[in-house]
Amino acid sequence: MRSPAYILRRSSPPLLLLLLLSPTWAQVPVASAPSATSGAPDCPEACACAPGGQANCSGRALPAVPTGLSWRARVLLLDHNRVHALPPGAFAGAWALLRLDLRENELRALHPRAFWGLGALQWLDLGGNQLEALAPGTLAPLRALRALSLAGNRLARLEPAALGALPLLRALNLQDNALPALAAATLAALPALDTLRLRGNPWACGCALRPLCTWLRRHPRAAPDAETLLCVMPGRPALRPLAALPDSAFRRCAVPLGPRDLAVVYAVGPASFLASLAACLALGSVVTACRARRRRWAARPLPRRPAAAAPAAPGSPAAQD
Repeated sequence: MRSPAYILRRSSPPLLLLLLLSPTWAQVPVASAPSATSGAPDCPEACACAPGGQANCSGRALPAVPTGLSWRARVLLLDHNRVHALPPGAFAGAWALLRLDLRENELRALHPRAFWGLGALQWLDLGGNQLEALAPGTLAPLRALRALSLAGNRLARLEPAALGALPLLRALNLQDNALPALAAATLAALPALDTLRLRGNPWACGCALRPLCTWLRRHPRAAPDAETLLCVMPGRPALRPLAALPDSAFRRCAVPLGPRDLAVVYAVGPASFLASLAACLALGSVVTACRARRRRWAARPLPRRPAAAAPAAPGSPAAQD
């Protein structure tokens, strides 16, 4: 059978033109590139990677973060695996990650340095795990973070030092945890926050809830579920909506110290401590000196009395006199 190239060389010009315009001869089969590759040099063996920088490791029963993450990776999907803990530098090499999905992994522990090197990360989902607390500084390296989900965990407290200063964070999801309150410093460190999800927590109607209520009144649009949030009164089974708690409800709570009060405390506190310490030392020295003097006085020998003259014997010259 003649090859197409031979036919083109031997054909007349009209036939050549007809062959070039024919769709059967003009189509050249092109091998389509695969949409995902596995085991490539820049892709972990257990994952499927797409050319756009996405590493899909979802639902593969992985017990740990896969090794071999590339610096080209932009999206890492690790949801629905069995990663129970994140060690220090768990994502070493993937410093260009923008999105990280860690949902439904039964995570119980995050090392404070687990997210080191992820300074470009913008989206982090830790929902559906078993986290009870976050160590101070855990999320501090994520300065570019814009969306964070901690929904569906067991968080009973959220310390301000755990989140750190996240100046670009706009969305925070804390639904379905065990939070009774939020500290004032936790929300103060999130200046760009405009979406806060809070339902499904056992809020307690007490003084510790005052910062959250104040924040909700100042940002009514940031918490779309604020009207449905309820808090439990101490010692009472009744529930009260957070949005209905005015500032007067906290009038018996101690007012936090202002900057001037703190300055006075820090200035007077050390001075009064040193003065009291000096007074204690002086009083102790006086007591010790008095006791030493009493001991010396007690140990001093008593003066001897002169012995009385013995009576003269009868018949002696002295008796005759």
